[in-house]
Amino acid sequence: MQLIDYSHSFFSVVPPFLALALAVITRRVLLSLGIGILVGVAFLVGGNPVDGLTHLKDMVVGLAWADGDWSLGKPKILVFLILLGIFTSLLTYSGSNQAFADWAKRHIKNRRGAKMLTACLVFVTFIDDYFHSLAVGAIARPVTDKFKVSRAKLAYILDSTAAPMCVLMPVSSWGASIIATLAGLLVTYKITEYTPMGTFVAMSLMNYYALFALIMVFVVAWFSFDIGSMARFEQAALNETHDETAVSDATKGRVYALIIPVLALIASTVSAMIYTGAQASETFSILGAFENTDVNTSLVFGGTCGVLAVVLCTLGTIKTADYPKAVWQGAKSMFGAIAILILAWLISTVVGEMHTGDYLSTLVAGNIHPGFLPVILFLLASVMAFATGTSWGTFGIMLPIAAAMAVKVEPALIIPCMSAVMAGAVCGDHCSPISDTTILSSTGARCNHIDHVTSQLPYALTVAAAAASGYLALGLTKSALLGFGTTGIVLAVLIFLLKDKKRANA
Repeated sequence: MQLIDYSHSFFSVVPPFLALALAVITRRVLLSLGIGILVGVAFLVGGNPVDGLTHLKDMVVGLAWADGDWSLGKPKILVFLILLGIFTSLLTYSGSNQAFADWAKRHIKNRRGAKMLTACLVFVTFIDDYFHSLAVGAIARPVTDKFKVSRAKLAYILDSTAAPMCVLMPVSSWGASIIATLAGLLVTYKITEYTPMGTFVAMSLMNYYALFALIMVFVVAWFSFDIGSMARFEQAALNETHDETAVSDATKGRVYALIIPVLALIASTVSAMIYTGAQASETFSILGAFENTDVNTSLVFGGTCGVLAVVLCTLGTIKTADYPKAVWQGAKSMFGAIAILILAWLISTVVGEMHTGDYLSTLVAGNIHPGFLPVILFLLASVMAFATGTSWGTFGIMLPIAAAMAVKVEPALIIPCMSAVMAGAVCGDHCSPISDTTILSSTGARCNHIDHVTSQLPYALTVAAAAASGYLALGLTKSALLGFGTTGIVLAVLIFLLKDKKRANA
């Protein structure tokens, strides 16, 4: 059937923004996403109910079957979610979570240490944002629960160390993909003074949002800087107890029964990423492997190895009759996240078919002072990623646009402009309730999804305001150092003002 083209119409932004608004107002994510999807489908087929049902069916089937062949990337993510749910449940039933929490309590001593441990784990799990959010959530949750750190704070730390770190690291699924995109852009615009890797490194140094989002995490973790609803969630956490222990009457858990499976999960996932990438590359290199890796297959392999390692390490600590209960409980714990993720994928399909990104990109057309280009691209990429729920999709649309505009208006700004797009894509993805990473961070923390979104938003917007000022300085002066310094100063001032306001309201 012929779908209506909304690439030049304001109506292209209606379905995603309707879903976002309803999610925030009603706090019912599934209902809100469902309404957004149905409204978008109705727009696309001109209101014809029969065509609408047919197209909706095609969209659902398209999650696993596209262009006459199986497309198993998304189903593999769902399988990984179930495997990780089983992984976590087996650790809980065996008492290993509690044993690790008891060990942590003896060695970490306080809430600050629990939060810092969680934040620092990103330096081990930066290879992929999905993997980081779910794996670190499973590792850190018993520790943060033990020290009464709120699930909202845990979700914030997971989310704010996932994409921001992955987008800065060349040896990650994000970094490799971006480098491949940059290589094509450099050839297209005949730019020979930069290599793809050199361009990526330069862009990372100018990715003010990602850099300062990471810095903000450690500020929040160390100084307990709680603003907005986060303060309320943290206070409530001090008065509640999470019981993830004693699910069965098993013998006392063992710390190594958590550490070995987690190491097996990480090592097998990384090995699979390198192997699948190497298979797809003509000549082997670590960067080339990560550039061509099959992330989803690697996650399933790693998750399977992790579950097998848990089973082997917990023999004798879980009753035979409790294994089926643990497996079912773990799988069931992920059903809510899976439902949200499927609907998020469907609304992303709607957004793509309505050409929401194309319409938003036209908003930068016209006569613009070159110095304002980086900050405009940062803000536009933020809005696009927020509306579409995908930073990767925003990269794909906006990086070529940014490069083309910079080459035409001011060639010296090509790297600052592309850096601004990268930063804005991560920022918008960070704030969006329909972002995969946001959903998986709330899943990893076992936190109510909307609680995570609303409690993270003040931090993300604070860093975004500082980054916008940095891109304004960068565009006007062409000095990356001055842009970095401006971002740091503005962020410090905002933190001081928000902290002072918090004291005044206390």
